[in-house]
Amino acid sequence: MLDDELLQILACPKCKGDLEYDPQGGWLICHHCRLKYPIRDEIPVMLIDEAEEF
Repeated sequence: MLDDELLQILACPKCKGDLEYDPQGGWLICHHCRLKYPIRDEIPVMLIDEAEEF
């Protein structure tokens, strides 16, 4: 589970837009770019190369 304060300041590294947290899948989702960023060991991996398209 990610901290609410952290979620408020995180932004998509590609478009700088808002991210949606998917706690069940373990992703931070950018609907604008259609990318989802993984969360590993409770640490968001905010690298565009690590993101998956959806």
